Amino acid sequence: MYVLTYQVQLHLPECRSLKAKRGVLRPIIEGVRRRFQVAVAEVDHQDTWQRTAVGVAVVSASPSHCEEVIEGVERFVWSIPDIQVLDSRRRWLEQE
Repeated sequence: MYVLTYQVQLHLPECRSLKAKRGVLRPIIEGVRRRFQVAVAEVDHQDTWQRTAVGVAVVSASPSHCEEVIEGVERFVWSIPDIQVLDSRRRWLEQE
């Protein structure tokens, strides 16, 4: 079993309230979840209007499949207009 996580820091320059932020963030989270069948959630900056961090996790029987899915998620996020990607990181979870 292989587990790869991906965290992306986003700037949402058009958001002027938490309600506006949710309106921008919900389609991103739901789109990633539906399209790639992964676990995804807002993981930081929940009380900040124009900033957020989204975490994604994929579990697979092969490391290449994990990489392939996360690469698709990354392309999807980068293709969204009106948001700016500030940082992104991948991390493999070790098995005990």
